Amino acid sequence: MKKPSLHYLVVISMLVTATCHPLILVPGSGGNQLEARLDKDYKPSSFWCKRSGGWFRLWFDPTVLLSPFTKCFNERMMLYYDADLDDYQNAPGVHTRVPHFGSTKSLLYLDPLLRGVTSYMAPLVKALEKDCGYVNDQTLLGAPYDFRYGLAGPGHPSRVASQFLQDLKHLVEKTSRENKGKPVILISHSLGGLFVLHFLNRNSPSWRSKYIKHFVSLATPWGGTVEQMKTFASGNTLGVPFVNPLLVRPQQRSSESNQWLLPSPNVFRDKAKPLVVTPRVNYTAYEMDRFLEDIGFSQGVVPYNTRVLPLTEELVDPGVPITCIYGKGVDTPEVLVYGEGGFDEQPNIKYGDGDGTVNLASLGALNHKVESLKTIEIDGVSHTSILKDEIALKEIVKHISFINSGLAK
Repeated sequence: MKKPSLHYLVVISMLVTATCHPLILVPGSGGNQLEARLDKDYKPSSFWCKRSGGWFRLWFDPTVLLSPFTKCFNERMMLYYDADLDDYQNAPGVHTRVPHFGSTKSLLYLDPLLRGVTSYMAPLVKALEKDCGYVNDQTLLGAPYDFRYGLAGPGHPSRVASQFLQDLKHLVEKTSRENKGKPVILISHSLGGLFVLHFLNRNSPSWRSKYIKHFVSLATPWGGTVEQMKTFASGNTLGVPFVNPLLVRPQQRSSESNQWLLPSPNVFRDKAKPLVVTPRVNYTAYEMDRFLEDIGFSQGVVPYNTRVLPLTEELVDPGVPITCIYGKGVDTPEVLVYGEGGFDEQPNIKYGDGDGTVNLASLGALNHKVESLKTIEIDGVSHTSILKDEIALKEIVKHISFINSGLAK
């Protein structure tokens, strides 16, 4: 077959750019900056945690690498479940906010002063600008959120996360209006995909038809991850060097969204295959309440069973075209094996397929559940590198161009 001429490709590129649908990026857990302010009700646990002044960057703060400040970070990031309110809230005296909602600014780099090591969506944004003709903060926007909070099942409040869904709805409508009424493409990464799926299903079919062109999910853990059980049991440094995982474990356990990412029995269905093995007890996805009890986090049992588990019971088709893009062929925790030292020690890990963080069964959990679904698997691309790997970026850009061409269904 004769290759298309350069002139032809340029013309097609110009047409796609001219008809490009506005695009909103929804980051994953830890994928945007958070800011905090402390008032008189904040009681620092040590001299190191005292701080005066106004708003400061809570995430990402490089001082978390230093042991005294790791404890300060931990206590400021903590969430507390209020049984009377049936909802989560910040620690006393800690106020938080998400900067730059509606812009990509807070999700390009987690710390603008450390761009080299805290780059997040910057490579993806650059690729969309360069190869698809998107204009940052005009046709390309961001929807950052407080990723510590999660949604809750029917009948349970989730003030912070529900407000985010309202803000996202207003942003979608505003973006569409400012772009000649064109419906919007939503691109999510990781946890952001769970939020987007529920966002779509909590709006009417007529609204979705008017305002949503396509939903592109990057590396979404639809059914949670086995690695998240390690986070709850032993803490997880998330690759940050020099940090003691036990120091950040209390904060990670308190995160409502982290509970949402525990393995769902709707995806990890095999009752004969334990996900966590200990000398005395094994745990599958069906024994999560006992697992939480045994690791010393009994206060998480009630909110997990009443608020979180109902969210994971069914993956509902939102009735919009969805494309799932994710990596595979990367060693991913599949079974955690603990010895006599208990959960304060890091486990031995048996690996299976996935993207290094999310198991393949969870990444592909929408298969056969969504009518208008396209799946793109990329060998050797990890959960985080999907946002910067050259092959992955080319695949994402190609698909966005295909959607904008009007050929995608």
